[in-house]
Amino acid sequence: MNEILTQQKSIYIQIREMIENDILRDILLEEERVPSTNELAKLYAINPATAAKGVNLLVDEEILYKKRGIGMFVAKGAKRRIMEQRKEHFYDDYVKKLLAEAGSLGITKKELITMIEQSRED
Repeated sequence: MNEILTQQKSIYIQIREMIENDILRDILLEEERVPSTNELAKLYAINPATAAKGVNLLVDEEILYKKRGIGMFVAKGAKRRIMEQRKEHFYDDYVKKLLAEAGSLGITKKELITMIEQSRED
């Protein structure tokens, strides 16, 4: 969790995304303790309530769970759930827009596939 907070999004959303990214990168593993809200607040010089808001979003989504008196932990299946959520958002946020723009430019499916394959080789 060495990322830098930006002004582009709410801080609590960035905290949530940083924890998710660490889970996806296997920095935080299932059943592993995540930094406390106080640790996050100190690390990023933010209000503990803001850090808690980001962490609580992940609790609501069953990505994290609380062990009373010990802290927050990564839930079993958290990585899979995050990947599924992000794949859905990827389709909505990127693929639909890409296809709409390609259609308006007259780019065929074959041309689009060729472009994607070329970019993966670069």
